[in-house]
Amino acid sequence: MITISRERRTIIRKTATRLRQQSAHQGLDTAQTARAIQTALPEVGALEAWRLALGWSRTATIEAVADLYRSRGLHPPGLSQPMLCRWEHHSGERPGEEYTEALCTVYRARPGQLGIDPRYRAAGARPDRYSAPVAEACVIPVREGMAFMTTDAGLPAVRESLHLALLVDPIGSSTVTDLTDAAIEHYALGYGKHPPAVLFTEVRLTRELLRGAWTPSKATEHTDREVRRTIGWLSALLGNLAHHLGDHTGARAHLATATAYGEASGDARLAAWACGAQAMVASATGQHTQALAHAARGLACVPSGLPRAQLHAWAQLPALAALGRTQDADRALAEATRALESDPDGFAPGRFGYDEAEHRLLEAEAHRTLHRYERAMTTAHISLSACTPATPAWAAASLVLAQAEAPAHPDDAAQRALDVLQAIPPARLRSTSRARLAQLTATLTTDTTPARDLHERVRALVPAIDAHGTATP
Repeated sequence: MITISRERRTIIRKTATRLRQQSAHQGLDTAQTARAIQTALPEVGALEAWRLALGWSRTATIEAVADLYRSRGLHPPGLSQPMLCRWEHHSGERPGEEYTEALCTVYRARPGQLGIDPRYRAAGARPDRYSAPVAEACVIPVREGMAFMTTDAGLPAVRESLHLALLVDPIGSSTVTDLTDAAIEHYALGYGKHPPAVLFTEVRLTRELLRGAWTPSKATEHTDREVRRTIGWLSALLGNLAHHLGDHTGARAHLATATAYGEASGDARLAAWACGAQAMVASATGQHTQALAHAARGLACVPSGLPRAQLHAWAQLPALAALGRTQDADRALAEATRALESDPDGFAPGRFGYDEAEHRLLEAEAHRTLHRYERAMTTAHISLSACTPATPAWAAASLVLAQAEAPAHPDDAAQRALDVLQAIPPARLRSTSRARLAQLTATLTTDTTPARDLHERVRALVPAIDAHGTATP
């Protein structure tokens, strides 16, 4: 087994990050990036090189494998960092067939690309129960409720289809309404797949198309109500995107518009969601009493089940925890859990939905705010295991976990945050994650290599929107 010093390990990590960024700029794929890493770093084997080419930590790999097993209705396996470390560094150890298939699936690679002979079987290993006899497939299975998109071209294509429909019937029709609803669903389900600035531009253009074609005096009462409703949902998306770009005043304007259009169209779900989002923005700017007022307004009109659970946990809970109202915060969390249990459909995907990862994230953040760090870490781990690695939700859960770890394990917290910065490009790093990074670095006062590296990376982080109003490319 190759022994590598901590200093050399730091050099390897930084070199791999630089090569991965260069490869992304040149349009190279993961296999080409992995080969470049192995060429520059001879001590790095194929299995480790592929992980580094993806920008994943070992923790991210373990979580991806666990997520894969859950998607198949199975309990996560006992994969650990020491096991993965041995497979990467010890020439005499390789994963068995079942783990080989899992790694090929989450890495989207073939066994040979990972330096694993597909005919290899670990000593004493039984034939696997869940994998093919020889691991060849590398397609990630679709979880229930998961929506995949084709490419970034899917965004303008949806808007173009709406434009064509409006050319046929500029006043509005059921076709236009259905297509607008489909566009809203498309944006909501694909919310985390695009940089916020890109999606903001697209949603705004779609809303402008709809507004330009809308003539209230010529529309029927039903059509008028439906157009108001869809304009409201598009405004809600703009408000949420503005918040994730750090434009809190803009977010307030868009969300106030969404609330007004929700009430005007009789869509209680829209009005309540927009109030919850206003509470989120108020909490982010330290206006916790105002956040509770927005939450109360939303709860006064919110439907039962999942929407009510979301208002309690998303709008109420953070403000109550920030104000130190422990019993009220626990009560809000309990109300959210009861509301979810009463919903026959349970969690729902998408920006306007509410899933296990988000619910546990909000719970973990409340525990951390109330200085219940052990409970925060436990709950954040649950949230993290429900996320797809290298997504905005994964970044949020990782950083909340890092914040909870910081008091007792500052180096682990710093390294976890560095893993996020390696995996998420600045253009995709939301203002909420940037705020968590700033809070974390403020609490890390230890003079260690991970802490110094994190302070340096956060200081050098390119802003989402620069001083001239230009989005990060």
